[in-house]
Amino acid sequence: MPDPNQKPVSPVELLSATAREFYRRGWARGGSGNYSVLLARKPMRLCITAAGEEIASLDDTNFLEIDDDAEIIQGFGRPSDETIIHLAIYRHRPRARCILYTQTVPGLVLADRSFVDGVIVLKDYEALKGIEGDASGVERIPIVKNSADQVALSHVIANVLLDNPTANAVLIRRHGLYVWGETIEQARRHAEIFEFMFELTERSKGNK
Repeated sequence: MPDPNQKPVSPVELLSATAREFYRRGWARGGSGNYSVLLARKPMRLCITAAGEEIASLDDTNFLEIDDDAEIIQGFGRPSDETIIHLAIYRHRPRARCILYTQTVPGLVLADRSFVDGVIVLKDYEALKGIEGDASGVERIPIVKNSADQVALSHVIANVLLDNPTANAVLIRRHGLYVWGETIEQARRHAEIFEFMFELTERSKGNK
């Protein structure tokens, strides 16, 4: 039975633990990760990693609470450079309440290989049944070109999300994967499935 005296784990504590696990798996390195959880939608408030924080030792003190103009409500430091990307995703995925980021060799290699096609298509594997709302057994992950102009990049991502209403992730070429869910647990499951499929796809191509 749950201990009635045990303090509930906060969303930010759970998000921190997820980020550290991603680091342990090699899906993030140094201060390269950015993770967020939505606290409220109207008016929008979210907690997001502060810029430059080491993922290996991330905890709830390394997050900032911000509004939908990326203005800090609470916390110290400055928001992650990719904050505007998170805001764009939350605006165009109204059920999303958590956004995670991964950066892996298989994902980046596949993004390069499939960039001309503009999408990575994943299908015919049992693992994809773990993606929420996926009844077709096919997942299409759009690929967009990276840009140092975060505002321009966020607009591109917004348009891609509008054009791909069933997409559960976006892969930024030579940057990494943004994946989301209605809960932290669901977003983490989606990330795990996509990274498994990336590795499987890359190994399959290497064996041909």
